[in-house]
Amino acid sequence: MFVAFSTFEKKDDAERMAKHLVEKHVAACVNVIRIEKSFYRWKGKVEESGEYLLVIKLPKKNFGRLEAAIKAGHPYEIPELIAMKVEKSSSSYFNWVKRCCP
Repeated sequence: MFVAFSTFEKKDDAERMAKHLVEKHVAACVNVIRIEKSFYRWKGKVEESGEYLLVIKLPKKNFGRLEAAIKAGHPYEIPELIAMKVEKSSSSYFNWVKRCCP
């Protein structure tokens, strides 16, 4: 199982992507979290903006589908997409994630 992260500038875009990922069985669950401020380097300058963070729970086998969905539906030129392998989880939660994403 993976937990993946992606950020969006607009709440509507973040919510649309979250819903899409769950509806298409790419992810079992996606949380949308408001980030007060992000600082990042872009085109040689330090930028800052508010963003929305997606916390995406999905089976490892679905990472390719997640990457394709983010690339196709994200407004950023280079969207953030990082994933971490879940080392431990309850077996019931792990099984639920697998059942949600056949």
